[in-house]
Amino acid sequence: MTSLQFLGVIIVAAVAGMGSVLDECQFHRPLVACTLMGLVLGDITTGIILGGTLEMLALGWMNVGAAMAPDAALASVVSTILVIVGHQSIGAGIALAVPLAAAGQVLTIFVRTITVFFQHLADKFATEGNCFGIEMCHLGGLLLQAIRVAAPAAAIALVAGTDTVNAALAAIPDVITRGLQVSGGFIVVVGYAMVINMMNAKALMPFFFLGFLIAVFTQVNLIGFGAIGLICAYFHIRGLQRELNAQAAGPAAGGTGNALDDIDDSDLM
Repeated sequence: MTSLQFLGVIIVAAVAGMGSVLDECQFHRPLVACTLMGLVLGDITTGIILGGTLEMLALGWMNVGAAMAPDAALASVVSTILVIVGHQSIGAGIALAVPLAAAGQVLTIFVRTITVFFQHLADKFATEGNCFGIEMCHLGGLLLQAIRVAAPAAAIALVAGTDTVNAALAAIPDVITRGLQVSGGFIVVVGYAMVINMMNAKALMPFFFLGFLIAVFTQVNLIGFGAIGLICAYFHIRGLQRELNAQAAGPAAGGTGNALDDIDDSDLM
């Protein structure tokens, strides 16, 4: 790894760490963080593949109230480094992402506890009318989140690919690695279930089951699924428009407002 790549690793890891609390540009999401890390390390293809897989794992990870979700930023950055620099397989990176996310969860709770100091300090600056001091408190909290991810990433980048690290990773029993991969698959299902439950779109569930059946019994690729989804969305929206137009025209024409009730019996002959 060159010095420029090492600097890029630190920058990407710091941005991902800050993004994990900002939630604005989504730089902490696996698909973005892994892709950027792959770009820095010279293997963007592996970064995209790993990021897309980890994105399905982290799809349902979200902070609910005081409950902290597993940290996707640290898991994405460090697993990408281990896969590309450490010459590990994609499966190994996915398996390592689960415990890394749990470790990142502990770290972010620790850092957020420390940032309580900045909150009280910002209150003091607010009573004094010191806007610059408040801004520095905000930047101080972001800096801690950046260090939280950048420091482990820099340490892993320095030792990744060495004989010691490779031997340690190879010493992990297959039952543990395979078990983590299987548990990762369960997390994917839970993530999708949480998202579907949040959407609460019962009317769209037939399309979901249709896509599931097509995926199981056919060999349609993702491009085909995208085309099928667009076609289904087109006809679904057209159907909704017809229903709304019928309801709007019903009262004006002296009907009941229900398109089915307003159909004359002679129309069915």
